[in-house]
Amino acid sequence: MSRSGQKDRTALLDVRGLTTRFATERGPVTAVDGISFAMEPGEIIGIVGESGCGKSVMSQSIIRLLDYTDHVSYEGEVWLSGEELLRLSPSRMRKVRGNRVSMVFQDPLTSLDPLYPIGDQIAESLRQHRRLSRKEAQARALELLRMTGIPSPEQRIKEYPHQLSGGMQQRVMIAIALACEPQLLIADEPTTALDVTIQAQILELIVELNRRLGMGVLFITHDLGVVSEICTSVKVMYLGQIVEEMTTARLFANPLHPYTQGLIRSIPRLDGDRRRKLHVIEGTVPSLADRPEGCKFVTRCPYADAKCRSEEPPLETAEEGHRLKCWYYREIRSGAREATQYGE
Repeated sequence: MSRSGQKDRTALLDVRGLTTRFATERGPVTAVDGISFAMEPGEIIGIVGESGCGKSVMSQSIIRLLDYTDHVSYEGEVWLSGEELLRLSPSRMRKVRGNRVSMVFQDPLTSLDPLYPIGDQIAESLRQHRRLSRKEAQARALELLRMTGIPSPEQRIKEYPHQLSGGMQQRVMIAIALACEPQLLIADEPTTALDVTIQAQILELIVELNRRLGMGVLFITHDLGVVSEICTSVKVMYLGQIVEEMTTARLFANPLHPYTQGLIRSIPRLDGDRRRKLHVIEGTVPSLADRPEGCKFVTRCPYADAKCRSEEPPLETAEEGHRLKCWYYREIRSGAREATQYGE
């Protein structure tokens, strides 16, 4: 759907008011709070924010990976190429996962089955979704290992996950995710556990495959350096909400939300004064059971006042392609509003 409420027929992914709640002993808690955005084919969108801001829950909600529990409920709409995923039956949804949408997780070793060779694990989705014979699926698995740059793929295809390095394991996960040539790849911090050299190789691989296959990529990370390298646009999440969205260039040139500004200032710099202290955003992300009533960033914002504590700001357009949730971003940008002691 478009922001006017009409479904966007050109979008690959169109998320409208997605809300995810978990039932707890203290009552329902909201982990994803009314998120809306659209993605075009071939686009790479970065989802950034601290741990606990709802990035992973949001991504898992899109493809309903949380369906295994009776304690979760969804609201809103998730359209994938014109099909609404939240309304599909469980059997129909299983035909979407791993086929039209795939996901790469942060820790590959916990996602791979230790009891089966990696060739069998890559071939599984091909046999399930494409109905290939065992021989055909193994041949395709070998081709995918070559595509992802694993050395000696003829040998690796027979090996078990524990026999591979972390970088190779992640390449296997990418091979599994790409086996059925999905329209959308969700990458949930896929390089966090890797050293910087392997990280760069994995990022280069994702970008290359994005261009070659034309698939959309939803890239979830807390590393803004990674965002600057591969993403076309960015959504900044805080406590289950998108608080700012813009192009990647604007993220670094003109961030307007105090939270985004804090994230940018927290990036270590190799130039300048080495004695300068690294910026830290005071406080921590509140628990889901203790969400503020007004602006969700109010407990950590140096510009907050009584209005911020009582009224939640809308997601407002500051400039074309740049939206954010903040009552005072104009005053902050012009320097007319001074910082206080975190909401006091």
